[in-house]
Amino acid sequence: MRAAMARQLSRIMRPDDANIAGNVHGGTILKMIEEAGAIISTRHCNSQAGEPCVAALARVERTDFLSPMCIGEVANVSAEITYTSRHSVEVQVNVMSENILTGAKKVTNKATLWYVPLSLKNVNKVLEVPPIQYARKEQEDEGKKRYEEQKLDRLETKQRNGDVILPVINPDRQTKEPHTVGYSQSSLIHLVGPSDCTLLGFVHGGVTMKLMDEVAGIVAARHCKTNIVTASVDAINFHEKIKKGCVITVSGRMTFTSNKSMEIEVFVDADPFVDEPRERYRAVSAFFTYVSLSKEGKPLPVPQLLTETEDEKRRFEEGKGRYLQTKAKRQAQMQQAPQQ
Repeated sequence: MRAAMARQLSRIMRPDDANIAGNVHGGTILKMIEEAGAIISTRHCNSQAGEPCVAALARVERTDFLSPMCIGEVANVSAEITYTSRHSVEVQVNVMSENILTGAKKVTNKATLWYVPLSLKNVNKVLEVPPIQYARKEQEDEGKKRYEEQKLDRLETKQRNGDVILPVINPDRQTKEPHTVGYSQSSLIHLVGPSDCTLLGFVHGGVTMKLMDEVAGIVAARHCKTNIVTASVDAINFHEKIKKGCVITVSGRMTFTSNKSMEIEVFVDADPFVDEPRERYRAVSAFFTYVSLSKEGKPLPVPQLLTETEDEKRRFEEGKGRYLQTKAKRQAQMQQAPQQ
C-alpha cells in the first residue's frame, strides 16, 4: 500500500456548473479536485496523536483537461496520497466523467497537489506529516525528486512574481483595438466570506482556483468571441494565505496565442479589509490555457494576439517558450507510448 487512505467524491453536473454551451467550467472541476485532496490530506495529517490540524493547499502541478465534461454527467473524483515529506503531502487526483444513461466513462483530468498541515491552535505553525508506507523504494525516490522540483519552482515563481496588473472592472473597450491585451484584460473583485474559508478562517484553494478560471475564461471569450473551454493549467502557486474578510482582486490578461490556443496569466491580490493594517499582497499566480470551439465542439482558429508594448512582446515570447516546451514534452510522450 502506498497510503493508508484513499478518497472518492462523486457529483452530478448541473446547469450552473457549465457555460452556455453545456461544457462544465474548468474551475468547477478544479474545486472538486481540491476538495478531495484537502479531505484526504487532512485525514492523514490527523491520523496520529498530536495537535489537530487542517491541510492547506500550497501548489497544484500542471493539469490537462483531457476531454470536456457536460451537464448531466457524473464527475467521479478519486484521490490518493503518493508521497510525504516532513512538512508536506503530495496527492494524486484523477477525475472521470460518467454518462449515467449509457454507462460510458472517460478520464477528464489528472492532477497533482501539494498540501501543508497547519495547526488549529496556531495558524502560522506547520506541523509534521505522518510518513506513509511505499510498496517499492523507487516510489519514495521518485516522490522525493518531485518534491525537490516543485519546491525549487515555487521559489523561482515567487521571486519573479512582482508584476502588477491594474484592476480593470469597467474599461472603455470602444477605445481599444480588438485582439490586443488591453481589450480582453479583465478583473473580478470578491469579498472573502465564511463560506469561502476553512476551519482556520482562510480561503479554500478550490474557491480561489474557481474564481481564477472564471476570470481567465472571460479574457479568452472576449478575445475570440466564441465558446471556449479550459485546456490546461500550469502550476498554480499559493504564495500566501488569504484571510476571511480580505478583498481579493483576480486579474487576468492574455500573454500568448498559438493557432488553436490562448494562454492567460492570472494573479490574485489580497487587500486585508477588516482589522488588518497590512498592505495589498500577491497571494496566488498561474497560467491558464484555453481553446476555442465551434457549436459542434470542434477546435477553431484563435485570432492572433496583437502586442503593443515591449512588456507585452516579452510576455508573448515567454509564453511561446512555454507552449513549445509543452508541445515537445507531449510529442515525446506520444513517441514513448508505443514502446511501453
